Amino acid sequence: MSIQKASLDSIVKRLDTKGHELLSRTHSGEQPMPSVEILSDIVENLRSVVFPGYYGPSEIKPENMPYHIGATLARVERLLADQINRGYCFVCKKDQEEALCADCERRSRITARTFLDRLPEIRNLLLEDVEAAYDGDPAAKTHGETIFCYPSIRALTNHRIAHELYRLEVDIIPRIISEMAHSDTGIDIHPGASIGKRFFIDHGTGTVIGETCIIGDNVRIYQGVTLGAKSFPKGDGERLIKGLPRHPIVEDDVIVYAGATILGRVTIGNNAVVGGNVWVTRDVPPGAQLVQSRSMHLAFEQGGGI
Repeated sequence: MSIQKASLDSIVKRLDTKGHELLSRTHSGEQPMPSVEILSDIVENLRSVVFPGYYGPSEIKPENMPYHIGATLARVERLLADQINRGYCFVCKKDQEEALCADCERRSRITARTFLDRLPEIRNLLLEDVEAAYDGDPAAKTHGETIFCYPSIRALTNHRIAHELYRLEVDIIPRIISEMAHSDTGIDIHPGASIGKRFFIDHGTGTVIGETCIIGDNVRIYQGVTLGAKSFPKGDGERLIKGLPRHPIVEDDVIVYAGATILGRVTIGNNAVVGGNVWVTRDVPPGAQLVQSRSMHLAFEQGGGI
């Protein structure tokens, strides 16, 4: 069988994005797209500020800590403002006047500084997540082990950064940061999900937490748990309606064991326990223990039926 060798020019022409609406861009001034590489660098720099010595330079000492943090944040602020601006341009659907683009640049700088101002609160939440991981896993010998080794802490670091940017109405950037953690850890948390204090995902692989999910304080879940949507209402033209609350509310002190699937805008009440591999589409009362019976039907060990 003979193989015809195509010319490189012909291949380039066939791959040209002109005329391909999903691939071509018409941003005013041809602003570059957000950079996954730069965003990864930003997140790793923020990780080194939140957990100094664990990430970034390992020889950090108390006397040079302020210099490390100051220099790192100055660099992050500049890079982040640029990426935020690129995110605004990425979702822009029409050409803008120069004045409007300048306003986006100003807004990007203000947003980057506002985010950095909230970084101490993000750090405090993450330190409580570290405590929860250490307290919740008998295999953890030190708090530092959870920082170095636990995918939960890595994923939550990305999530708490991404969630704050999401709250600041930054376009596309939070989702990219969340997907970095998903790729690294197998833990998929949408940046819109609201997560309280002392959250721990044990093992973590295959965990999914949807955009409108609300999780309270001191919640622990295990690998393979899905907090997802049950249905997707459609509007005009059979297109999905965006932004509706459609994911579970998990109240304080709940435990959800491996493989459980909780779908829809249901509430898992305070101190409830959801057993492994169960399928939940209705509210679970506070204090209830939802398990599979021997006949493979779901049953509450206490608190009534579903």
